[in-house]
Amino acid sequence: MRKIVLMMGVSLDGYIERPGGDISWHRVDDELHQHMNDTIREFGALLHGRVVYELMADYWPTADSDPDADAITVEFAGIWRDLPKIVYSRTLKDADWNSTVVREVVPEEVRALKEQPGGDLALGGAGISAEFLRQGLVDEFRIYVHPVLAGRGKPLFPEADALTSLRLLESRTFGNGVVLLHYARDDSADS
Repeated sequence: MRKIVLMMGVSLDGYIERPGGDISWHRVDDELHQHMNDTIREFGALLHGRVVYELMADYWPTADSDPDADAITVEFAGIWRDLPKIVYSRTLKDADWNSTVVREVVPEEVRALKEQPGGDLALGGAGISAEFLRQGLVDEFRIYVHPVLAGRGKPLFPEADALTSLRLLESRTFGNGVVLLHYARDDSADS
């Protein structure tokens, strides 16, 4: 069965963006970007909230047509366009580039999606991730910790009453100081 993998960049103090949607502090160099290309290429689909979808759709569909685009950027533009995308939004009417708009996170529908053949499903966006977490639908976490204290902004994880135990699958330090922490849910530790 496919897994839902929450995949996000975060500051050391837990924020995905500073006020005003500022993500300029994210440290994405060629090494990290190539890693993202190699990782995302293996997914069966991308699960976006509206904000992440609009951010991505504003740049990636035509990024490879820029004559100054480097090879890594060109490669990712094709990966993003080609992968199926499910966009969770109550306001978006439609979405392009191999995308389907879904209005609500319905656990039975998500479980049916996980049972389909193909690669795992990458989840991105704080709002949609909070809903998936609330409903216990996230199987793994690939958190990219950037070496910065954002101070304030939008936190990755919402407050929750439940404790969720995790098991470390992998860690990796990139040359720019970003650290990947890859965890799986460890439900056996909570029993």
